[in-house]
Amino acid sequence: MTLRYSLLDEPLIRARLINSGQIVRHSLPSLFVALIQDEIRDFPALRPHQRHPWHAFLTQLAVITLHHAGRNQLFETAQEWKAALLALTPDYPDGAAWCLIAPHNKPAFMQAPVPDGKVDNWKNTLHASDEIDMLVTSKNHDLKAARMQQALVDDWVMALISLQTQEGFLGAGNYGISRMNGGFASRPALGVVPKGRWGRRWQRDISALLNHRNNIIEHFGLQPEGGIKLLWLKEWNGDDSLAFSSLDPFYIEICRRIRLVHFDNNQTVGAIATGSKVARVEAKERNGVTGDPWTPIDTAAGKALTIGAEGFHYRLASELLFGSKFRRSIAQQPEIMDGMEGIVMLAQGVTRGQGKTEGYHERRIPISPKAHSLLFRKQVDWLAKVASDRVVAVGEMRAVLWTALATLFDQGAVKDKFSDSAKDKANGFTQQFERAEDARFFEELNAEIESDDPDHTRLQWLLAMADRAEAILKKAFIAGPQSSEQRYRARSTALSRFHGSLRNSKTLPTLANYYRQLTHSKGIVHEPD
Repeated sequence: MTLRYSLLDEPLIRARLINSGQIVRHSLPSLFVALIQDEIRDFPALRPHQRHPWHAFLTQLAVITLHHAGRNQLFETAQEWKAALLALTPDYPDGAAWCLIAPHNKPAFMQAPVPDGKVDNWKNTLHASDEIDMLVTSKNHDLKAARMQQALVDDWVMALISLQTQEGFLGAGNYGISRMNGGFASRPALGVVPKGRWGRRWQRDISALLNHRNNIIEHFGLQPEGGIKLLWLKEWNGDDSLAFSSLDPFYIEICRRIRLVHFDNNQTVGAIATGSKVARVEAKERNGVTGDPWTPIDTAAGKALTIGAEGFHYRLASELLFGSKFRRSIAQQPEIMDGMEGIVMLAQGVTRGQGKTEGYHERRIPISPKAHSLLFRKQVDWLAKVASDRVVAVGEMRAVLWTALATLFDQGAVKDKFSDSAKDKANGFTQQFERAEDARFFEELNAEIESDDPDHTRLQWLLAMADRAEAILKKAFIAGPQSSEQRYRARSTALSRFHGSLRNSKTLPTLANYYRQLTHSKGIVHEPD
């Protein structure tokens, strides 16, 4: 078997240029140069759930390469990058470790060497690149499986990186990565994205990782020098694990035994795979606390963040950005080079279940200049209070709306316990309300943060939110009782209970006081539509 598809020498990675939209092809070294120039808009082969693994891979590889070369500045030419990358694999000067297909007793890109090169008993054959990727759906309708029968080389590159750096447990012999809290968790990511494209964020994170390298070594017990950097270089028989303490701070891992091969008389690329008896990295007891630069840590539980089916909803996102429950990831800590305008916090992750995935989640959260400045100076107490108060306010408005809706659907009966049917209908409409508030939460939070009169801005937001909740309640009238007498009673009682709850709310005293004053001064009476 000869070496095929060298990422060091061949332009295998498709990229789309920002200005022209033209698709160009890069080797890894020339891609790094293009990223320095920030001329890449996107990658045609990249699927949404592969975005973070690809960014993390490019960043970690650059950081490992620079540190190994003893420098902090990026190389300027593709030739320099190629030489530095090849220097990471001195035992394989032929570049086998950077080729997609290589003799099985040698490493291939993201593929560990097989002892004696024997793969005769590897029975799992895969013909499509998305078959090796980590998405497993409970039903074959959201994202069809094994569709990419005519995959290009970079489709396989993205799929390999996704598999090897974010896969979880999938049955006996199929272990997951070390950088997640358990086999059914995920590798979530949270990081600052400055104004610009792929290259700007890549350079920003390289700088952040280099600056925090010693802190990671100190806190996580990883090797200051000589640690294992690229886990696919080490031979793996499936019986042994690597000690976590033997690794480099920014190690790029693999979790599965897989080799790319040629099928159909060398006409198509495919893969063969087999299981292992143990995980590649012995780190189960760490619960995902590995120094991953993009993963927040639940400090009380001592575990890496795991996202649920709701993804990065406003409550979790607010806590991740401003709260004290999680230790912030390296990548989400503001840097001087971020600038002050156009900054977002990017949250990404796949929700995993037992034997399936339950959705890919991605949220871009705008960070105002004042918020960025306060975060940079680590003055987060005020930000945390403003955000927390708003989370509580949305929850209280949701509760007020729910009670009014349940009253409506129980024919206007004033009570605290409602029928199951009324509760189910109320849940549907309040979820609609909360999704809408979630979507606008951070834009309106930033308005208060930046305001010269935050109290007034907060009151205007509360009033607008009350109007939106009332609009949902009136929208629900069509689903309530329809006979004349019941309709009038149900609607009027529901509206009365809604406004009464707001006037008497102890959780929203500012809003309650406003409504009481308004009611007393104008004698407002709410009539049903």
